[in-house]
Amino acid sequence: MPAMSTCLWFSGQAEEAVEFYLSIFKDGKVHGVSHYVEEAAHAHGQEVGSVLAIWFEVLGRKFITMNAKPPAQFNESVSFVVECETQAEIDYYWERLTAGGEEIQCGWLRDKFGVTWQVTPTVMGEMVCDPDPAKVARVMAAFGPMIKIDLAEVEKAYRGE
Repeated sequence: MPAMSTCLWFSGQAEEAVEFYLSIFKDGKVHGVSHYVEEAAHAHGQEVGSVLAIWFEVLGRKFITMNAKPPAQFNESVSFVVECETQAEIDYYWERLTAGGEEIQCGWLRDKFGVTWQVTPTVMGEMVCDPDPAKVARVMAAFGPMIKIDLAEVEKAYRGE
């Protein structure tokens, strides 16, 4: 069966990005590193022997970071969702992923490399897919104006408190 990985294209920051992500996601590991050989280095404006790509994994998801000529910028049309069971987990990932980056809204943030993330409660999908439209409306009204998600407030809204 085929496998799927996500490739993140950086302009000389692949090593720094992998170190950053591995410092946050404690289960992470590097699977391999490739370096530029002469022909590819010249084609991509990189130094011979510098890092071309790093294969790594966090939270059971495989990634490849690559260094090449400046790519198109990351934007909100693609984001990584970190589903958290507790407020402590939300706080942990939010604090670390926003370091040097920026907070957006509704649990969205942009890290210091421009990669967009959503730090959200695991139960959020269940809440916004509830068959009771009143519950869904209360949840949406509660978390809509939030920057970092406050799980207790969202749960109260879901229960109608």
